[in-house]
Amino acid sequence: MTGKKEPVIFCDFDGTITNSDNIVAIMKHFRPEGYEPIMDATVRQELSIREGVGRMFALLPSAMKQEITDFVLGQAGIRAGFKEFLQYVREQRIEFNVTSGGIDFFLGPLLAPFQIEPEHIYCNASDFGGETIRIVWPHPCDDECGNGCGMCKTTVMRRYPKERYERILIGDSLTDFEGAKLADRVYARARLTEQCRELGVPYTPFETFYDIMNDMKSRERKDRE
Repeated sequence: MTGKKEPVIFCDFDGTITNSDNIVAIMKHFRPEGYEPIMDATVRQELSIREGVGRMFALLPSAMKQEITDFVLGQAGIRAGFKEFLQYVREQRIEFNVTSGGIDFFLGPLLAPFQIEPEHIYCNASDFGGETIRIVWPHPCDDECGNGCGMCKTTVMRRYPKERYERILIGDSLTDFEGAKLADRVYARARLTEQCRELGVPYTPFETFYDIMNDMKSRERKDRE
Protein backbone atom coordinates (compact mmCIF):
# COMPACT_ATOMS: atom_id res chain seq x y z
CA MET A 1 0.00 0.00 0.00
CA THR A 2 2.78 2.45 0.81
CA GLY A 3 5.49 1.32 -1.59
CA LYS A 4 8.36 1.77 0.87
CA LYS A 5 7.00 1.25 4.35
CA GLU A 6 5.08 -1.74 5.68
CA PRO A 7 1.72 -0.64 7.17
CA VAL A 8 0.87 -1.73 10.71
CA ILE A 9 -2.30 -0.84 12.63
CA PHE A 10 -2.64 -0.04 16.33
CA CYS A 11 -6.32 0.03 17.29
CA ASP A 12 -7.83 1.12 20.58
CA PHE A 13 -10.60 -1.03 22.08
CA ASP A 14 -12.89 0.85 24.51
CA GLY A 15 -14.97 3.39 22.62
CA THR A 16 -13.26 2.46 19.35
CA ILE A 17 -13.86 -1.24 18.64
CA THR A 18 -16.70 -1.12 21.17
CA ASN A 19 -19.36 1.56 21.22
CA SER A 20 -18.79 2.43 24.87
CA ASP A 21 -15.96 2.80 27.36
CA ASN A 22 -16.28 -0.42 29.32
CA ILE A 23 -14.30 0.55 32.42
CA VAL A 24 -16.42 3.67 32.90
CA ALA A 25 -19.58 1.64 32.23
CA ILE A 26 -18.58 -1.00 34.80
CA MET A 27 -17.95 1.58 37.50
CA LYS A 28 -21.13 3.55 36.83
CA HIS A 29 -23.24 0.39 36.78
CA PHE A 30 -21.86 -1.41 39.84
CA ARG A 31 -20.98 1.79 41.74
CA PRO A 32 -18.48 0.38 44.26
CA GLU A 33 -18.18 2.67 47.25
CA GLY A 34 -15.40 5.22 46.78
CA TYR A 35 -14.95 4.90 43.00
CA GLU A 36 -16.11 8.42 42.06
CA PRO A 37 -13.23 10.45 43.55
CA ILE A 38 -10.73 7.98 42.07
CA MET A 39 -12.33 8.25 38.64
CA ASP A 40 -12.48 12.04 38.84
CA ALA A 41 -8.82 12.26 39.85
CA THR A 42 -7.86 9.93 36.99
CA VAL A 43 -9.79 12.01 34.44
CA ARG A 44 -8.10 15.16 35.76
CA GLN A 45 -4.76 13.33 35.38
CA GLU A 46 -4.02 13.74 39.09
CA LEU A 47 -3.70 9.94 39.18
CA SER A 48 -2.04 7.91 36.44
CA ILE A 49 -4.23 5.53 34.43
CA ARG A 50 -2.40 2.64 36.06
CA GLU A 51 -2.99 3.86 39.60
CA GLY A 52 -6.57 5.00 39.01
CA VAL A 53 -7.78 1.86 37.23
CA GLY A 54 -6.00 -0.40 39.71
CA ARG A 55 -7.58 1.35 42.68
CA MET A 56 -11.09 1.34 41.17
CA PHE A 57 -11.09 -2.39 40.39
CA ALA A 58 -9.71 -3.14 43.86
CA LEU A 59 -13.08 -1.89 45.16
CA LEU A 60 -14.87 -4.81 43.42
CA PRO A 61 -15.01 -8.36 44.89
CA SER A 62 -13.33 -11.10 42.85
CA ALA A 63 -16.55 -13.11 43.19
CA MET A 64 -18.20 -10.64 40.80
CA LYS A 65 -16.03 -11.68 37.83
CA GLN A 66 -18.80 -13.43 35.88
CA GLU A 67 -21.40 -10.80 36.71
CA ILE A 68 -19.14 -8.02 35.44
CA THR A 69 -18.22 -10.00 32.32
CA ASP A 70 -21.88 -10.69 31.53
CA PHE A 71 -22.70 -7.00 31.98
CA VAL A 72 -19.98 -5.91 29.54
CA LEU A 73 -20.95 -8.53 26.96
CA GLY A 74 -24.54 -7.34 27.18
CA GLN A 75 -23.92 -3.63 26.77
CA ALA A 76 -20.58 -2.93 25.04
CA GLY A 77 -21.61 -3.31 21.39
CA ILE A 78 -19.13 -3.69 18.53
CA ARG A 79 -18.73 -0.67 16.24
CA ALA A 80 -20.28 -1.07 12.80
CA GLY A 81 -17.95 -2.43 10.13
CA PHE A 82 -15.36 -3.96 12.43
CA LYS A 83 -15.77 -7.51 11.09
CA GLU A 84 -15.56 -6.28 7.48
CA PHE A 85 -12.57 -4.08 8.28
CA LEU A 86 -10.69 -7.01 9.78
CA GLN A 87 -11.41 -9.07 6.69
CA TYR A 88 -10.09 -6.25 4.50
CA VAL A 89 -6.81 -5.81 6.42
CA ARG A 90 -6.28 -9.58 6.41
CA GLU A 91 -6.78 -9.66 2.65
CA GLN A 92 -4.25 -6.85 2.34
CA ARG A 93 -1.87 -8.62 4.73
CA ILE A 94 -1.70 -5.61 7.01
CA GLU A 95 -0.71 -6.40 10.59
CA PHE A 96 -3.52 -5.48 12.99
CA ASN A 97 -2.87 -4.95 16.70
CA VAL A 98 -5.37 -4.21 19.45
CA THR A 99 -3.74 -1.77 21.87
CA SER A 100 -6.09 -1.37 24.79
CA GLY A 101 -6.20 -0.03 28.32
CA GLY A 102 -9.03 -2.54 28.88
CA ILE A 103 -8.83 -5.69 30.98
CA ASP A 104 -8.41 -9.22 29.67
CA PHE A 105 -11.37 -10.83 31.45
CA PHE A 106 -13.94 -8.82 29.48
CA LEU A 107 -11.88 -7.86 26.44
CA GLY A 108 -11.11 -11.48 25.56
CA PRO A 109 -14.75 -12.66 25.36
CA LEU A 110 -15.75 -9.60 23.32
CA LEU A 111 -12.98 -10.17 20.77
CA ALA A 112 -13.25 -13.99 20.67
CA PRO A 113 -15.62 -14.09 17.64
CA PHE A 114 -13.06 -12.21 15.53
CA GLN A 115 -10.21 -14.72 15.97
CA ILE A 116 -7.44 -12.16 16.45
CA GLU A 117 -4.18 -13.89 17.37
CA PRO A 118 -3.37 -13.46 21.10
CA GLU A 119 0.09 -12.07 20.31
CA HIS A 120 -1.61 -9.13 18.56
CA ILE A 121 -3.81 -8.20 21.54
CA TYR A 122 -2.15 -5.88 24.05
CA CYS A 123 -4.20 -5.18 27.18
CA ASN A 124 -4.06 -5.25 30.95
CA ALA A 125 -4.50 -8.52 32.84
CA SER A 126 -6.42 -9.47 35.98
CA ASP A 127 -5.99 -11.63 39.06
CA PHE A 128 -9.05 -12.99 40.86
CA GLY A 129 -7.11 -15.01 43.45
CA GLY A 130 -7.67 -12.51 46.24
CA GLU A 131 -10.74 -11.06 47.88
CA THR A 132 -10.91 -8.14 45.42
CA ILE A 133 -9.93 -7.78 41.79
CA ARG A 134 -6.26 -7.05 41.18
CA ILE A 135 -5.21 -5.57 37.84
CA VAL A 136 -1.88 -6.79 36.43
CA TRP A 137 0.25 -4.73 34.03
CA PRO A 138 2.14 -6.89 31.50
CA HIS A 139 2.81 -4.00 29.08
CA PRO A 140 4.26 -1.13 31.17
CA CYS A 141 5.89 2.08 29.96
CA ASP A 142 9.42 1.91 28.59
CA ASP A 143 12.16 4.40 29.45
CA GLU A 144 10.75 6.91 26.95
CA CYS A 145 7.33 7.16 28.63
CA GLY A 146 6.71 8.26 32.20
CA ASN A 147 2.93 8.57 32.12
CA GLY A 148 2.10 5.48 34.17
CA CYS A 149 -0.04 4.20 31.33
CA GLY A 150 -0.72 0.67 32.53
CA MET A 151 -0.83 -0.66 28.96
CA CYS A 152 1.58 1.71 27.23
CA LYS A 153 0.54 2.21 23.61
CA THR A 154 3.62 4.21 22.65
CA THR A 155 5.91 1.49 24.02
CA VAL A 156 4.22 -1.04 21.72
CA MET A 157 4.44 1.35 18.76
CA ARG A 158 8.15 2.00 19.28
CA ARG A 159 8.80 -1.70 18.66
CA TYR A 160 7.94 -0.95 15.02
CA PRO A 161 10.69 1.40 13.75
CA LYS A 162 9.37 4.39 11.80
CA GLU A 163 12.04 3.83 9.14
CA ARG A 164 10.45 0.50 8.22
CA TYR A 165 6.76 0.82 9.17
CA GLU A 166 3.88 3.12 8.35
CA ARG A 167 2.31 3.26 11.80
CA ILE A 168 -1.48 3.71 11.64
CA LEU A 169 -3.37 4.54 14.84
CA ILE A 170 -7.14 4.22 15.36
CA GLY A 171 -8.54 5.71 18.55
CA ASP A 172 -11.05 7.86 20.36
CA SER A 173 -9.68 9.24 23.61
CA LEU A 174 -6.91 11.16 25.33
CA THR A 175 -5.15 7.87 26.11
CA ASP A 176 -4.52 7.54 22.36
CA PHE A 177 -3.03 10.99 21.91
CA GLU A 178 0.61 10.19 22.70
CA GLY A 179 0.38 7.37 20.14
CA ALA A 180 -1.18 9.76 17.64
CA LYS A 181 1.92 11.95 17.85
CA LEU A 182 4.08 8.97 16.85
CA ALA A 183 1.80 7.69 14.10
CA ASP A 184 2.17 8.31 10.37
CA ARG A 185 -1.61 8.23 10.00
CA VAL A 186 -4.38 8.77 12.56
CA TYR A 187 -8.05 7.80 12.39
CA ALA A 188 -9.80 9.63 15.21
CA ARG A 189 -13.21 10.11 16.76
CA ALA A 190 -14.63 11.74 19.91
CA ARG A 191 -12.11 13.23 22.34
CA LEU A 192 -9.10 12.31 20.23
CA THR A 193 -10.30 14.55 17.39
CA GLU A 194 -10.54 17.50 19.78
CA GLN A 195 -7.02 16.94 21.06
CA CYS A 196 -5.58 16.47 17.57
CA ARG A 197 -7.25 19.68 16.38
CA GLU A 198 -6.09 21.62 19.39
CA LEU A 199 -2.46 20.58 19.04
CA GLY A 200 -2.26 20.42 15.25
CA VAL A 201 -1.87 16.66 14.77
CA PRO A 202 -3.27 15.63 11.35
CA TYR A 203 -6.09 13.07 11.49
CA THR A 204 -8.89 11.52 9.47
CA PRO A 205 -12.25 11.44 11.30
CA PHE A 206 -14.36 8.29 11.46
CA GLU A 207 -17.56 7.03 13.05
CA THR A 208 -17.58 3.44 11.76
CA PHE A 209 -14.94 1.03 10.52
CA TYR A 210 -16.52 1.31 7.10
CA ASP A 211 -15.24 4.92 7.06
CA ILE A 212 -11.70 3.76 7.77
CA MET A 213 -11.87 0.93 5.25
CA ASN A 214 -13.15 3.25 2.52
CA ASP A 215 -10.39 5.76 3.20
CA MET A 216 -7.72 3.04 3.10
CA LYS A 217 -9.12 1.69 -0.17
CA SER A 218 -9.09 5.20 -1.62
CA ARG A 219 -5.44 5.67 -0.62
CA GLU A 220 -4.60 2.29 -2.10
CA ARG A 221 -6.15 3.29 -5.44
CA LYS A 222 -4.18 6.53 -5.48
CA ASP A 223 -0.95 4.66 -4.73
CA ARG A 224 -1.53 2.51 -7.81
CA GLU A 225 -2.12 5.50 -10.10
